[in-house]
Order: sequence, then C-alpha cells, then structure tokens
Amino acid sequence: MSKILVIGAGGVSSVAVHKMAQLIAAGNGTFGEILLASRTLSKCEAIAESVKQRTGVAITTAQIDADDVPALTALIEQEKPDLVVNLALPYQDLPIMDACLATGTDYLDTANYEPRDEAKFEYKWQWDYHDRFKDAGIMALLGSGFDPGVTSVFTCWLKKHHFDRIDTLDILDCNGGDHGQHFATNFNPEINIREVTANSRHWEKGQWVEGPPLTQKQEFDFEAVGPKNMYLMYHEEIESLKTHLPEIQRIRFWMTFGDAYLTHLAVLQNVGMTRIDPVMYEGREIIPLQFLKAVLPEPASLGETTKGNTNIGVIATGVKDGVEKTLYVKNICSHEAAYEETGNQGVSYTTGVPAMIGAAMMLSGQWRGKGVFNMEEFDPDPFMEMLNQHGLPWTLEELEAPLAF
Repeated sequence: MSKILVIGAGGVSSVAVHKMAQLIAAGNGTFGEILLASRTLSKCEAIAESVKQRTGVAITTAQIDADDVPALTALIEQEKPDLVVNLALPYQDLPIMDACLATGTDYLDTANYEPRDEAKFEYKWQWDYHDRFKDAGIMALLGSGFDPGVTSVFTCWLKKHHFDRIDTLDILDCNGGDHGQHFATNFNPEINIREVTANSRHWEKGQWVEGPPLTQKQEFDFEAVGPKNMYLMYHEEIESLKTHLPEIQRIRFWMTFGDAYLTHLAVLQNVGMTRIDPVMYEGREIIPLQFLKAVLPEPASLGETTKGNTNIGVIATGVKDGVEKTLYVKNICSHEAAYEETGNQGVSYTTGVPAMIGAAMMLSGQWRGKGVFNMEEFDPDPFMEMLNQHGLPWTLEELEAPLAF
C-alpha cells in the first residue's frame, strides 16, 4: 500500500481524498496512508473530519506553504510519500515539481502551470522538466482532472477502439447547475476569471487560430441539462492533444455560460476588477482580481445549494475502415449526488475523481514512465473502467452527422 501526500484543501482536494479513503475502506490496496497539507490547516482538518465520518478512515494533516520549496522538500523527506498529488493552485505547479525533483518523488496535478503576473497558461514550463524527471527516474502526470484529463482519455479511447483516424475534435463542457448566487464561480475565482477572459484559441490545419474572448457562440442541446449557449475558448488540452495526436486537423473547446454570469463578468471587467496588475489602495498595493476573489463565495461552499447536472464530453469525427462517422462520448454528473457522497458540488467532483484515478494508475503500475507525461500518452482502457466504477460513468453514441458549425 502506498502513502500519498495531497497538497491543497479546496473542493477538488476534498473529493479526491474522500475517494481515496473509500478505496482504503474497501481494502482495495492501492492507497494506504493519506497526508493532506495546505497553507490553511483548518481546511485540512475539516476535510479529515468529513472523511472520517463518511468512510471511517483517518487521515493526517499538515500545514505547508506550497510556494516554499525548502519547506515542502523537508516535509516530503520527513513523510516519504510514494506520490505527491498537487491539487493546489496552478501557480504552484513548478515549486511542487521542484520539491519532487529534490526528493525523487512522483508527481501528479490537474491543471497546467500559470504564472501569477500573466494570464497565460501552457505546458511549455512543465514539459521543460521532462529530462530532469527522466534522469531522476521519477514520473510526472499532468492534467489528471476532467478537462484536461478525462477528455484526453475519451479521445484516445475513441481512437483506439473506433477510429483509424480522427479528423476533428470538439470538447464540450456544460455546467447546468444552479447555485442560487447572483455571481459565483464553481472553482477558484481567480483562476476561473483569468481563463474565461483570455482570448479564444483553437487548433486548425497546423496552426493556432485566435480571437477575442467569448465572441463565438453556438447553442447545443445537452442531455440532462437542455439547450445552452456555449462559447469557444482556449483550454490546455488542445495544446497537448495537438502535440500527441497530430493527425487531428481541428481541435476546439466549448464551455457554457449563462447570460447573468456574462453580464456580471462584463461589468467587473469594465470597472477594472479583473485586473491582475497591482494598483495602489490606501498606500499599499493590491491585485484587484485577488480582492474580488476574497469577496466572492468560496466555491467549496456552493455544494449544499447547487442543483442540476454537469455534462462534459468529446465529439470526434473521423474514419474507420474507409467510412466517416461521428461519435460522442460523455459523462453526466449530478451536483446533488456529488454533494451527498462527498459534501462537494459536481464541478469539484468531476475533477477530484479523475485525480484519484490518475493516482491509482500510477501507483498500480498501469501507467508508468520516467519523465513528464500527459494523459493521452497512456492506455485509456483501465482509466475508462475506473470512471465507470467510481462515480463518473460514461456513454457512447453515434451522431447522424458531424457538427454543423
């Protein structure tokens, strides 16, 4: 049995730790000890209490600043985990990877690195660690959430079993939940708003196509949700998929937003509250977006009031035995069911469960390598099987024709 160090104490971390503890309680043998560490010890202790009540499994907690590489290195050396699962902020990916390198410890995360002072996220910074991880004989698995993560696994599973070649890929992310708030984000507000307000980018015929944010809109009828407006956005799995599956001619990412959300966001942008550069206030520098984060509802607090479903999947058009076809593989997740099981809403659930599964893939040896890897570089079958077993069942259907847009 393996020892896991989980860093971060938000909703995603809570779900991942609850799911790991379920396997411990069932005597699965993959996970043994769990240490949960974060800057705010009280959040770790609250998760530990919930895990104990729901599963009977006791986990330990610690306080750590994930930006402090020497302190994190010392914690890893003291505790000697088999795997570090980074569920903190994307800003902290590189410091945590540095600590894993210093201690020779495997690493997993759910979102790629993003510098604090620039709203830009890409894999280059983490891919640059490949040779160092390889030389150290350790493994890093990047993006083991839903998107990125499961969407890449869906794509590879379709390619393995249903296509000789995939020509176009559309990733559709719909959150049909209603939390009753005038304006709130379902994951870290700072990361969410930086992502949504960035220029759209998609991959087409060997090059990036860029445009203004939230300007390309399509309506789509999502099962278990209904018709929703979805908007073309940039998302990090486009970069990794076009790298590892270069045959795909076009890759697009779509996310749904309600009109009220977009109206609030436009106002906040217009008055400067989404800025990430410092401004002077009463003689000290503040970051407007960080202040906004402080006054918005904590995403982990939305679980009890959020009702409805998420619907996330991929639509691929390609060729099998000379015949073109379009397939749609997706998961529908109930916010209410997620909250009943783990005390967290569905957006946290759909990221936390794949984080647990990715960790299980590494610890069981089903996914192994030396260096830095993305999800689509491994066999999708055992991951797809665990999705069905652990709360994120998927369905496959053939569409009559490719998407008309």
